[in-house]
Amino acid sequence: MIVYMVDKGGEYITPEEHIRRHPKLGKRNLYVNITNRCTCSCTFCLRNMKKMDDSVTLWLRKEPSSAEVKAALDGAPWEYIKEVVFCGFGEPTERLDVLTDLLRYVKTMHPDVATRLNTNGLSDLSYGRDTSPDFDGDILDTVSISLNASNAERYLELTRSRFGIKSYEAMLSFAQNMKKYVPNVVLTIVDHVEGEDEIEKCRAICESRGLTLRVRPYEDH
Repeated sequence: MIVYMVDKGGEYITPEEHIRRHPKLGKRNLYVNITNRCTCSCTFCLRNMKKMDDSVTLWLRKEPSSAEVKAALDGAPWEYIKEVVFCGFGEPTERLDVLTDLLRYVKTMHPDVATRLNTNGLSDLSYGRDTSPDFDGDILDTVSISLNASNAERYLELTRSRFGIKSYEAMLSFAQNMKKYVPNVVLTIVDHVEGEDEIEKCRAICESRGLTLRVRPYEDH
């Protein structure tokens, strides 16, 4: 699926099915899936564990063009959508030009709808430059970056980033740089992957850098 919604229990379904199941829910999030590629291979990643029917899988047979994603967005039930989240099973910034083009498109067509990017924060290493200016222009309301750990060694153990030990500081630098262009910068850690002591260390790191930490629930199915 290119666009999808998330039902109770973490089930990925079409927007039409979500509305059919929950007609009175009101506005909800629409998720956009643009790639299978990722620069990490996290030990806890659902893409390696989650079983999905072929009709609702997030594994893409081919990467959709920007025009194909726009067509999927045009067909979305916008009267039910409060936020568009670029997420999926891959890392959206692996298609940075397409991602930013789509963010601009959403804001042009639906300026009152919030936009969010869920990312591993390693795009600077992918492109060999500071990628935060690519998000200039009020196209992104929230960026959610996977912090995962309180130190570089544990981060690499969990994420198995292809960039190695330098990934951790690069991710934190990306987060701080994004504050210039995005009003809401959030770092995340997954509960039940790390203990409370580690979570508190991550909270302290975020506070020292003026960033917000969110503890994400782990889906074990």
